[in-house]
Amino acid sequence: MSSAFESASREDLLAVIGLLQRQVEAAEARAEAAEAQAGELAAANERLTVRVVELERRLGRNSSNSSMPPSTDIFGRPEKKTAPKSGRKRGRQPGAGGSGLSMVADPDAVEEHLPAACSGCGSGLGPGDSIGFERRQVRDIPLTTVGVTEHRAHRCRCACGTVTAGSIPGSVAGSPSSYGPNLRALAVYLLVFQHIPVERTALLLKDVTGAEVSTGWVASLLPGAADLVADSLNLIRALLTMGHVLHADETTTRIGSVRRWLHVACTDFLTLLHLAPRSRKGADAGGVLPHYRGVLVHDSLSLYAGYGACTHQLCGAHLIRELTAAEEDFPDQKWHQQIRWALAGLNHQAVRVRNEEITEISPDALLLHYQAFHQGITVGLSLHPKAPGRKQSPARNLLTRLRDQAHAVLRFADDPRHVPFTNNCGERALRPVKTQLKISGCHQSADGATAWLAVRSYLDSARKHGISAFEAIHRAFTGNLWMPPIEQAT
Repeated sequence: MSSAFESASREDLLAVIGLLQRQVEAAEARAEAAEAQAGELAAANERLTVRVVELERRLGRNSSNSSMPPSTDIFGRPEKKTAPKSGRKRGRQPGAGGSGLSMVADPDAVEEHLPAACSGCGSGLGPGDSIGFERRQVRDIPLTTVGVTEHRAHRCRCACGTVTAGSIPGSVAGSPSSYGPNLRALAVYLLVFQHIPVERTALLLKDVTGAEVSTGWVASLLPGAADLVADSLNLIRALLTMGHVLHADETTTRIGSVRRWLHVACTDFLTLLHLAPRSRKGADAGGVLPHYRGVLVHDSLSLYAGYGACTHQLCGAHLIRELTAAEEDFPDQKWHQQIRWALAGLNHQAVRVRNEEITEISPDALLLHYQAFHQGITVGLSLHPKAPGRKQSPARNLLTRLRDQAHAVLRFADDPRHVPFTNNCGERALRPVKTQLKISGCHQSADGATAWLAVRSYLDSARKHGISAFEAIHRAFTGNLWMPPIEQAT
């Protein structure tokens, strides 16, 4: 009885021990699985946190802290700090000079208004009774209507029997009936410079002049106009290549439903637009950058770095916006404020030089701002160390660019009279393209877009020299093509 009990108790004990061992092993397995799952969740949480931070950074980008245009500010730009109100009313202030319409000394026509009779006795009055007058001048345009001029090329027989035929002027089209250069110039002016669509241009010409032009005729004018201004564009291209400072930029346009890229090379005097891919080869297609040896002002797009024959100036406005974005991302750090202060201070000094307030940026001012610039970069790099792999944070990429291309960032301070701080000239040259897309829509073919860009380049260059856009295109159609003066353009 006792041995059986002892035997049973030992087997039960072994069974219990085995059960406990299995439970411990299962618990350890569950703990390992839970630990592995916790590690996976922590890694996923870290990835999601990084992604949320990146998405919030992208969502916070607008035209004030990135290269995005104002039209993309979906949620509006952040409110700027406004200066205290001065208490003055809106509009022209007392004592400010006016800009009213002044009278001319020699009017084109004079209309005399005499009283018919004396207001006292009723006697008749004439011009000889005038003792003075009050003047009013009215500026207006005459009502325009199409006039038809017939050109007759006569054949004349000499006494010797030879018949000689007269020639039709070159400005007259070869068809029996056609529209003249004035109407063609006006149509191209409306299409290219005023961004009026083809159909509305035809309607406007009909309503204002009475000419029953078709939309097909209006659309056919652009290729011919581009051919007329080709010689002027060739000279513009050559003068841009020889210039001391050149601005380059690029943006998108649309041809049908396809997005395409176009490039601009320009100065304060000349503009050249061309359609090409967003690549080094596309930039070369304009015929200016491959041969350029001056100072090239641009943003930090990598394709411009390949032009080693020229020196570079990075757009300071882009850098200021990137530093503003860094400040929003890292408000507790100060390096971005220090670098931005240094750039803004140097630009202020450069503006004073161009305005002839000072002859040059003083060495003390240069040293102060240069030290602040480089110290800010050093501090920033220490706070944003290099991460494993090629991909780095936006702040690290900005700081690395500022450090490695400091000479291209600060070149404007070395030559403040000629080298600008920003690439605003290039960006302004691209605005008409965006206006065209918003008002008239996309181009229907690459040939049409190329012709439009050629004529627009010609008109913008002429306007930079004080020639109105209509006068410039009218001169092209009448055989008196405007050409940029070499001495002013360079």
